[in-house]
Amino acid sequence: MTRADRWSLALILSTFLLLTVAGPLAAQSDCRTIEDFSTAKVGELPGDWKLRKDSGKEVYRTAEESGLRFLRATAKGLGVQVAKEYEWDLGAYPMLVWSWRPLEFPKGGDERESKTNDSALAVYMLVPYSRIRGPKAVKYIWSEKVPVGTRLDSNMGLTQVRVLRSGAPEKKGEWVEERVNVLEDYKKYFDVKETPKPAGIAVLTDSDDTNSTAQGDYANFRVCRQ
Repeated sequence: MTRADRWSLALILSTFLLLTVAGPLAAQSDCRTIEDFSTAKVGELPGDWKLRKDSGKEVYRTAEESGLRFLRATAKGLGVQVAKEYEWDLGAYPMLVWSWRPLEFPKGGDERESKTNDSALAVYMLVPYSRIRGPKAVKYIWSEKVPVGTRLDSNMGLTQVRVLRSGAPEKKGEWVEERVNVLEDYKKYFDVKETPKPAGIAVLTDSDDTNSTAQGDYANFRVCRQ
């Protein structure tokens, strides 16, 4: 082997080692964890999640299955949101990523009607707006009946809703990972050009309008680069 061949081989090997080491590190820096529930106590509401009303104390609990910890929501005739404060640079990390799975849809739920506006699963990005009227929000729901892609709104237009999933999952109890460009959705739904500064995220499993039961799970919330 000539000196030139040895030099070329050494260069190839060093490049391979750099890619092997730097690759995972680069991938890790592409996302930041909001909540993976790994430090939450099973059977309890995670300490840094805040309920909108005390009546929701029995709705949300940390659960564990096959080594994965997640937030389980069981709402019986209730509709109480729970949120976590988390500020981030939405311009740098426009993607909101999480996993969820519906376990029981509210009986007769249909988010298009106020009398039946209940969902097994809903995830929000929250943006500060008004002390009296509350935050602006982009809300993603898993509906039993409403077609995927349907646009809705509530709270006098301050909450813009997108139906992300519809109907039961292909396999019962199967987790589904979602990846949405929440910055793009926010600008489009509220017809603005500026990039907001999020205050956090929230989830809602509710069944108060249908006076029934809804149940679903949430896991592994992250924000990622595009």
